[in-house]
Amino acid sequence: MKKRLLGTTGLWVSELCLGTMTFGGKGYWEAIGKLTQGEASDLVARAIDGGINFIDTADIYSFGESETLLGAAIAGKRDHLVLATKVRGRMSPDANDVGLSRAHIMSSIDGSLRRLGTDHIDLYQIHGWDPLTPLEETLRALDDVVRAGKVRYVAASNLAAWQLMKAQGLAERHGWSRFQSVQAYYTLAGRDLEREVVPLLRDQRMGLLVWSPLAGGLLSGKYTFDGNATTTTEAGARRANFDFPPVDKGRAHRVVEAMRPIAAAHEASVAAVALAWLLHQDAVTSVIIGAKTTAQLADNLKAPELVLTADELAALDQVSALAPEYPGWMIDRQSTDRLKPS
Repeated sequence: MKKRLLGTTGLWVSELCLGTMTFGGKGYWEAIGKLTQGEASDLVARAIDGGINFIDTADIYSFGESETLLGAAIAGKRDHLVLATKVRGRMSPDANDVGLSRAHIMSSIDGSLRRLGTDHIDLYQIHGWDPLTPLEETLRALDDVVRAGKVRYVAASNLAAWQLMKAQGLAERHGWSRFQSVQAYYTLAGRDLEREVVPLLRDQRMGLLVWSPLAGGLLSGKYTFDGNATTTTEAGARRANFDFPPVDKGRAHRVVEAMRPIAAAHEASVAAVALAWLLHQDAVTSVIIGAKTTAQLADNLKAPELVLTADELAALDQVSALAPEYPGWMIDRQSTDRLKPS
């Protein structure tokens, strides 16, 4: 499996990253997956054997259980992995056990280290925006955990372009650790990221880690579509009990139908085509794959080998293209006389 540079860190990470949201399945997370220690350890071992050196989790996944299961699964293998986790989510009913305050970050990093059985996190990501905590407080606390040796690099997830740029500006002004990557939703069924965030990532030399690359399973090819409703015969399908992320079902249907002949031509699954399209996008650093079974993992691991032709990429781009929006269409229009010599 190919490796790609993560932002400006100098770290090489596999172009597929193993996501661990399916580990544990406590409470709210049961609809996504409830893998036991044995199943989680087997998935991790198979992912590593398949060339993956990058694993992502979060303290909020099953309220710490995912980190605990992952920590046991990587025991003895930690030194060869790039390990990422996240902070922000509510971990208990306590009023202060949530958010991006200094207090929550300092207690959360120690909890994650303990559960993961490691002395450092390679990539520590804020899991979203905290509307109550000043960004300066969050960034200073993140820089402090880096200086303490508990974290190597920091990153963000689910932030708007202006929030990311504000964070990078503050980090540069104060000499704090800057965000090296963004973890974000990006699929053929939802390319909104291309409007503002992707141009920012290119400008700031930041990596892009893609979550839910199959749009919560809708791009797996296992669903049938009827208007804005979907059905599947697959037992335990995620969308049946957890209809997330929000997707235009009609758009997803058109995308799936466009992928079917491409999948057949390559003797691959529709899911592999969806993943391969992402790996053809120059802004993407790594695509996070989550699996409930070793069969799903094995199919996902085939995606990096699938090389789409120029015509196939054009067909997929056309069926999934974003509608023009201002100011994007005006910027494109006014750029034409600068990009071509007179």
